[in-house]
Amino acid sequence: MKLSKVQLVSLSANVVHGYDGTRTGRPGTTSDHFYPSLAARSEGSPRLSVVVPFYNEEGNVTELYGRLHAVLEKAGWSYELVFVDDGSTDRTFQLLQGIAAVDSQVTVIRLRRNFGQTAALAAGFAHSTGEYVIAMDGDLQHDPDDIPVFLDKLEEGYDVVSGWRAHRIDNLWLRRIPSRCANWLMAKLSGVNIHDFGTTFKAYRGDLLRELPLYGEMHRFIPAIASGHGGSICEVPIRNINRTRGESHYGLSRTFRVMFDLVTIWFLLRYTSRPLHFFGRLGFLNMTAGLAMAFGLLVDKLASGTFVVQQHGLLLVFAAVLILVGMQMLALGLLGELSVWQHYKEPEQAPYSISRVVHIGEPTAQAD
Repeated sequence: MKLSKVQLVSLSANVVHGYDGTRTGRPGTTSDHFYPSLAARSEGSPRLSVVVPFYNEEGNVTELYGRLHAVLEKAGWSYELVFVDDGSTDRTFQLLQGIAAVDSQVTVIRLRRNFGQTAALAAGFAHSTGEYVIAMDGDLQHDPDDIPVFLDKLEEGYDVVSGWRAHRIDNLWLRRIPSRCANWLMAKLSGVNIHDFGTTFKAYRGDLLRELPLYGEMHRFIPAIASGHGGSICEVPIRNINRTRGESHYGLSRTFRVMFDLVTIWFLLRYTSRPLHFFGRLGFLNMTAGLAMAFGLLVDKLASGTFVVQQHGLLLVFAAVLILVGMQMLALGLLGELSVWQHYKEPEQAPYSISRVVHIGEPTAQAD
């Protein structure tokens, strides 16, 4: 009797043991090099890479793999699955290890500790080789059946396709209202008019995605960063499914962290290559206000002989502080400009993103 890959996964999950530094079920690999290098995988790259970060999702691993396998086989695309274990403390890695032992289309990456969702996605993106990349959560709240919709939009020429949970079923006060406010602010400040920045379920063109820097919790801002690189963006409605196994890793506190990230991404999108335009403007306003106050006090002193220190001492101190703060802001902006200059001075750095290069050689000289 021939077993399917999903059945083999179920069997192998019962025999895979802990992460002990010994050889895994994949010949020729060790635990420190569980996945093949990018150089070894550059030839015959798949059309699609699906990147899924996991953190303590042992109850969802096998079912998600089975559903992904069924959807992608039906789609008929060449694909790879890149599963990232973000420092799980349960049996998540053992189950992923068992899957990789029976399916050569699966790559598993284990992080040394829990670095967070953005870092896990960045690790998965770095080890993906597909022309297109789809990212989704590992908690089964994203339906793999929606993947063909993303692929259709990518085929139309979009660089980023973002999922939109149009009909959310989360808690109204703790999740939906804070999320709606945050998404509205993100859209206004970033200039990217989509409804749902928060969902991980997005699709990208691989060449653009791998140019984008990711750190902190910036994965939700990838559409805004991609827009800054000239990428085209659209969104598609996706199903929002309740978690049935495991515990949610999201809470109200994440909303406040998003606000700080929002300020960061707003600044980066506008002033990454010209910080003096931001700090210089603030410095100029402070210095102008301080000098205007000081000049007014000087005129009052000369015109009426007012003892400025005694009668307007507080205002004089305030003017001096404004002038000093303005000078500091200007100096900070100049230091920022120096950092930008040093960054782009490196030969491997460039302040642009190339789509293609067309070169027409010089015409061959004709003999007399």
